[in-house]
Amino acid sequence: MAKSGFFRFKFIGETISELKKVVWLTRREAAYLTFLVLLVAIAAGIFLGAIDYGFSSLVDKLFIGK
Repeated sequence: MAKSGFFRFKFIGETISELKKVVWLTRREAAYLTFLVLLVAIAAGIFLGAIDYGFSSLVDKLFIGK
C-alpha cells in the first residue's frame, strides 16, 4: 500500500512539473481564438442550414410536387 501512495504523489509531482512547461495563452489570445471559433461555427451552421433548406425544397418539389 505504501508503494501505491508513493506513485500517486510522484504522479502529481510530475503533472505539476509538466504544467509548468506549458505556454499558456494570454487573455487577449484566448478571447481572439474563442471569437474565431464562434465565428467559424456560426458560419458553418448558416452554410449547412442553407444547404439543408435547399435540399429540402428540392425534395419537396420533386416528390411532393409543392
